[in-house]
Amino acid sequence: HLCCREQPIFSTRAHVFQIDPATKRNWIPASKHALTVSYFYDATRNVYRIISVGGTKAIINSTITPNMTFTKTSQKFGQWADSRANTVYGLGFASEQHLSQFAEKFQEVKEAARLAREKSQDKTELTNPALNITSHQVLPSPIISSNGPGEDKLFRSQSADVEISTEKERLKKMLSEGSVSEVQWEAEFFSLQDNNNKLVAALHEANANVDQWKKQLAAYQEETETLRQRVAELESQGAHDSSSENNKEELSQTLEELELLIKAKDEEIQMLKSQKCGRWEAEGEREETLQKLQELEARNAELERRLHLAEQTLAETLAEREKIQNEVTKVAEIMDVKIFELSEIRQGLAKLVES
Repeated sequence: HLCCREQPIFSTRAHVFQIDPATKRNWIPASKHALTVSYFYDATRNVYRIISVGGTKAIINSTITPNMTFTKTSQKFGQWADSRANTVYGLGFASEQHLSQFAEKFQEVKEAARLAREKSQDKTELTNPALNITSHQVLPSPIISSNGPGEDKLFRSQSADVEISTEKERLKKMLSEGSVSEVQWEAEFFSLQDNNNKLVAALHEANANVDQWKKQLAAYQEETETLRQRVAELESQGAHDSSSENNKEELSQTLEELELLIKAKDEEIQMLKSQKCGRWEAEGEREETLQKLQELEARNAELERRLHLAEQTLAETLAEREKIQNEVTKVAEIMDVKIFELSEIRQGLAKLVES
């Protein structure tokens, strides 16, 4: 548990590993996912620590000493040894920049720990000079490095020399057997896992977009089919209008004949009227002529009525034909727009499939 006296200095995200205590060769992942790794400062004890908590368990609880060294073993992986915890910690970062930031902060904190220790030594030398042996008992302890075995200075007593030599041999053997590559592969593996999760999420989103586009495409296809049926109906009406055109020509010819007939009858009426005075010698002939004249006038009125009806029918036919032509033009424009939208959707689907 973190005490309230400790304050976080710097935090980042990384995959945490610990060296296998049995073999000292392989890395053991501390969790399945990246954890928050933070630098803490204990103002009461004047010490610095690296802490990472997974759930309710402290995965890393490492007190930083001036003799610790953080080593970059690859572009995204670094490690340091903690003699008090008797382990080696490894961190796999998402990018080289995150690794560099953590390494720089490690160096700053280590320097701060060195200054704090020197101040503490200055105080304790006055009370117990026998404690002034720290700087003379620092012994090198090798760790893994990308260029070869590094030196991690740890505080040990003279009685631990044999153990240090044994540990050095183990680390040399571990280096010779290619454990550096294993560390790099482990880090790259977890980085690839993160990238894979991002790609899977992007794929799910793309599939959802494809389903939406398919639904929209089906709706457009249905609407296009409806428009095609409407165009077929209008074309059939247009064909019917062609037959109406023939009827119109026949009707026009009939109207011309009726006009000629009316004109001839008018001339006949005028001639009869002009001959009416002085040429009728008998009353019977006069009555017959008047009756004939009335019949001609009645027929003339009927012909005029038929002419008027024919002209009205012709006007209605022309208006209906113009209305149908306008509707066909409008539907054709709508179909052009829908066909253009369908083309864009198909191009989008094609690009998505290619990607």
